[in-house]
Amino acid sequence: MDAAWASHLIRASYFIAALLFILGLKRMSSPRTARGGILWAGVGMLLAVIATFFLPEMHNLALIGIALLLGVGAAWVSGRRVAMTAMPQMVALYNGMGGGAAAAIGAVELIRVVSGGETVLAALHFGGMPLLTVTTRPPLPPLSDLVLAVVGALIGAVSFSGSLVAFAKLQGWMDRRLVFPGQQAINLVVLACTLLAAADLAAAPYHAGAAVLVLFLVLALAFGVLMTLPIGGADMPVVISLYNAFTGLAVAFEGYVLHNEAMIIAGMVVGAAGTLLTQLMAKAMNRSIGNVLFGSFGSAGGGTAAVIGGAQKPIEASDAAVMMAYAERVVIVPGYGMAVAQAQHKVWEFAQALIARGVKVKFAIHPVAGRMPGHMNVLLAEAGVPYDLIADMDDINPEFPATDVALVIGANDVVNPVAKTDPSSPIFGMPILDVASARNIIVVKRGRGTGFAGIENALFYADNARMLYGDGQGVAAKLVTEIKGLDG
Repeated sequence: MDAAWASHLIRASYFIAALLFILGLKRMSSPRTARGGILWAGVGMLLAVIATFFLPEMHNLALIGIALLLGVGAAWVSGRRVAMTAMPQMVALYNGMGGGAAAAIGAVELIRVVSGGETVLAALHFGGMPLLTVTTRPPLPPLSDLVLAVVGALIGAVSFSGSLVAFAKLQGWMDRRLVFPGQQAINLVVLACTLLAAADLAAAPYHAGAAVLVLFLVLALAFGVLMTLPIGGADMPVVISLYNAFTGLAVAFEGYVLHNEAMIIAGMVVGAAGTLLTQLMAKAMNRSIGNVLFGSFGSAGGGTAAVIGGAQKPIEASDAAVMMAYAERVVIVPGYGMAVAQAQHKVWEFAQALIARGVKVKFAIHPVAGRMPGHMNVLLAEAGVPYDLIADMDDINPEFPATDVALVIGANDVVNPVAKTDPSSPIFGMPILDVASARNIIVVKRGRGTGFAGIENALFYADNARMLYGDGQGVAAKLVTEIKGLDG
């Protein structure tokens, strides 16, 4: 095939892949079409990868093929085996891998520049002694390419190391929030040193040399770790979304460096989507991105909440089933505890039993419920809950005062009323589901501990709240049995 035709075919493939990326992302915006959207985007990525193999500058195709097979195999196995409860960790890990790949591309391009050796053009000798030597270096790439390579490597390295810390926290391998004296000042110093090294690399790569490049990469990785250490558990959905945006931007920048249209478009789409989602997550918590990164939310150490009076009042599954069986309206509020218990199928079975008795049932989802954006929506969709029964926070909150029973299963921080009533609470100001205004509240909980943010929940002590202790799936199974027993 003629080289010009091959170039046109590759670019046409990239264009089609870009269209599939965008259309796939559009379809992902609705739960009804999200599965198809993922497939569309996947086909686009496959097309872009195949087209890339035909670029004339591609080398080491065998090694690339082996790497692809290993990566696809590992992703296939982990994707099939990972539990829904571990999906946030998986997303964080894959985010980090994308950022790390972008950082590696930037690092390779920078290594190529800083290691460009001198070439001797002419030399004058006298008696074996050099008197005059004329040397030259390879021409520097455009300044814009250097800057984008450095910025892409910086953002990708931060996303890589930060995502790994987020993964470790979600996996329970690290404390949810690690703070130490002078932490923000140290972070600022590390960031300043990283930016200085980055500026030196972009402005004078030959002068900077390999030592500055290594220092730059180490500092960027360290800053990603240090920036993520103090972020509390309740902020994990925002952090995951933010690093997703970082990864997309890093890929787009490195795409400009490599002059690869597919990387540019894919990175821009991911970066834009991640940025918008991060803004939505932060808005749902009534906080700025800066406050998420540098504030003290998400940990009991972030403030001194008022002492909660009263006692938690238990209820038996039989009484709870009767209360909801004869109610007119029931709102079910799922949280991460439901995911841990893998109770979504039994919860939906119980909801179906209520609906069969004429009870009006809805599911209420907080924007940051779970450990990643959309976590509860995915679980409910997996169980087969119709989309028209799932309501978001803004739509469902006005309905709670007319709700006979609110069944909270595994949710904690997103229903805590101190977010509205206690200025000393670390979560004060965060919008919540107004479960407290329901006529009756039943909370399914394994024990008396606090939520992921480490904050005591005043809802559990309210006069209209009853605690149904036990594993979510086991309790839901008991509720199903009890409500079926009512029909004799």
